Amino acid sequence: MTETIAGDRWDGRRAPLIVTEDVELLDDLLRLCAAAGVRPEVGHGAPESRGKWQAAPLVLVGDDAAGRLRGVTRRRGVVLVGRDQDDPDVWRRAVEIGADQVLMLPDGEQWLMDRIADVAEGVGRPALTVGVIGGRGGAGASTLACALAVASAKAGRRTLLVDADPLGGGLDVLLGAEAADGLRWPAFAQSRGRVGAGALEESLPRLHGLRVLSWDRGDLTAVPPEAVRAVLAAGRRRGGAVVVDLPRRVDVGSVEALAQLDLALLVVPQELRAVAAARRVAETVGMVVRDLRVVAAPGRRGVRPGPLDADEVARLLGLPLAGELPWDDALLTARVPGPGAAGPLARFCAEFWERVPVAVEQGEAS
Repeated sequence: MTETIAGDRWDGRRAPLIVTEDVELLDDLLRLCAAAGVRPEVGHGAPESRGKWQAAPLVLVGDDAAGRLRGVTRRRGVVLVGRDQDDPDVWRRAVEIGADQVLMLPDGEQWLMDRIADVAEGVGRPALTVGVIGGRGGAGASTLACALAVASAKAGRRTLLVDADPLGGGLDVLLGAEAADGLRWPAFAQSRGRVGAGALEESLPRLHGLRVLSWDRGDLTAVPPEAVRAVLAAGRRRGGAVVVDLPRRVDVGSVEALAQLDLALLVVPQELRAVAAARRVAETVGMVVRDLRVVAAPGRRGVRPGPLDADEVARLLGLPLAGELPWDDALLTARVPGPGAAGPLARFCAEFWERVPVAVEQGEAS
């Protein structure tokens, strides 16, 4: 076997193995690999080295080469690639080589490019994605979103904080890092299809051990839903945790964000008027999010805990209670606890991350 692209050593943990003598098919597969940023290994028949056959995370077998691979060691991650949509024997050949999938070009190009890109990025379990939304204005949702992200990064998780509210003033400002180097939402406004997860992470400002995607001070106040979908999907593929600060108004962009959440937290002050306002938000968000929970917050100007207790707030909204925010000056001053903070809000967030993964997996309320 020979390496098709000179330069870096072939890394079987990240690069696919292509087996074909069909020049036209090979050109198409190399093009898809290049688009995914991958340097593949190419062979023409049964591999001389069993180690390479077993080590490659993905094997793309041209339909022309299926007969030459009969008897090869069975493994997962083999895709038989052809062009003849009407060939009735293609499935028999796929079974003979133990292929998991049969793919026809050009119809399957997007699926295959995504699969190759997943291999290149070493995609594992997607990020636990948590959205935070205020039941009314001034509930402290943005502060909580930032504090949750800081706590997640402090615990050693790869963490991405996404500002999905273009009218919120910018989470980078809330974090005190509006001058930090890195891209903001306008740079991704034209994104479509698949965004490279690694490239996205490296391009964003790094603050308190986490990556932040926020807004700049320009005139752009909306990003097309296709871009929101592509960027958030890329962030989720990196694993760890993604925290999304959501606007109270639901538009096509925020719907795309809501659709990718594992869990949404509705921050509601413990006051009757706040509950009334939050009910409208909950009704709208609940149509998209499968797991919506209440976080009861201190009342206006820090009334402690507020006229309503936390359980009553959750009962009135008909939603499970995720927790009760403790009194913390940070909620009034919009000051995010840093990585070294040990106040009530920081402790609340640390405890949240300790218990929420199990609750989300089991479908239970925290």
